[in-house]
Amino acid sequence: MTVLRTFKRKYGITAPRVAVHTQAPWYLRWLGVAVVVAGVTGLAWQTYDFGRSHGGFDSGEARAEQSKLESRISELQSENAELRDQLAGVERQAQIETATRGNLAGQLKVLTDENALLKEDLAFFQTLMTASSDAPAGVTINRFRIYPDALPGEYRFQLLVVQSRSRSKEFQGRLQLVVDLVQGGQPQVLLLPRPEQKPDPYVLVFKFYQRVEGTFTVPRDATVTRVQVRVLENGVETPRASQTVNLS
Repeated sequence: MTVLRTFKRKYGITAPRVAVHTQAPWYLRWLGVAVVVAGVTGLAWQTYDFGRSHGGFDSGEARAEQSKLESRISELQSENAELRDQLAGVERQAQIETATRGNLAGQLKVLTDENALLKEDLAFFQTLMTASSDAPAGVTINRFRIYPDALPGEYRFQLLVVQSRSRSKEFQGRLQLVVDLVQGGQPQVLLLPRPEQKPDPYVLVFKFYQRVEGTFTVPRDATVTRVQVRVLENGVETPRASQTVNLS
């Protein structure tokens, strides 16, 4: 009886109802999920864009404005590059003009100094020519000058060595400079040219006159106080002429 009751309960009128469902494939389920997600996303984006538009922001206008700004930036960059090129050209031209003016000013100064020296020479030689032809023979030093040169410790010297007309023999000899200086509070004497120096421009070979110009250097921390120039004839120990210039 127990078995019969169990059979009736499972398969009889009182048995539980059974529902039959069709099982969809997995890819259709995922496709449906994707469609739902896309729809929700699109709806959310439309809601967000509507909210921005309603709040005064238009993405289309923003993109158009951004495009305009980018175009303007590109134009300004091109203009700046062109202006930089023009500025570089102007600066180069200005440097060239400045250098040219400097060169011209230097040349003008040299010519002015040379002109003044030539005028002095002309006046001197006019005086020399008017002197008596029977003047005693001898060698003299004229217009001996010493002045600082461009570099620290560098000095330039100029002088004119003249032989009187009564002496027709060619003079051959050399110059000697005796430089008195103070270095470190101690007085010192410098004889020029030094043994290791080249003799030029200290060599003298002339019949009537010779202009001499040159430079010498002393230590930068030294102060030149006096310079004496001596004219020495070859084979003669005693100077034929000498002259001193005090600088301090």
